[in-house]
Amino acid sequence: MKKSLLTYLLVMGIPCFAETFEPIQKYEMKLSLANNLGRNILAECNKLGKTGTVSVVDSAGNIVIVMRGDNVGPHNTLAAQRKAYTALSTKSNTYELMKKAQDNPEMANLTTVNELLLLGGGAPVIYKDQVIGAVGVAGMGGSEFDNKCAIKGIEKTINK
Repeated sequence: MKKSLLTYLLVMGIPCFAETFEPIQKYEMKLSLANNLGRNILAECNKLGKTGTVSVVDSAGNIVIVMRGDNVGPHNTLAAQRKAYTALSTKSNTYELMKKAQDNPEMANLTTVNELLLLGGGAPVIYKDQVIGAVGVAGMGGSEFDNKCAIKGIEKTINK
């Protein structure tokens, strides 16, 4: 019986045995990239006469760097971290996510997840079609400014 079952499986083929598996190439957020992102985001905000806090997380949601401008309130550190985490977790720009949640009661339920923060200023960092991390920006004077600084800083860093 065992021999005939084995023969049958070999003759009929088992898809998982016939398929070849190769490791995927995965890009990661490096400390040097995170530092450049933080510096470029703060520089973009300084051009607008703003200052704040930037947090960069890797693809696993671990904090890589936090940079805080002068005289920025301490609550902005946590807000920046949560915006970065939200952008990473949802693979979405948090400003756009915030607007969608305002118009859609089902999406508004995301506000009940403790670690998510649906305010503008979080954006995924995408390299070669992979989300390698995310940035969170807080304290620049509102969601719109936080979002602009995040996007401009990412573009300046990644699109060099």
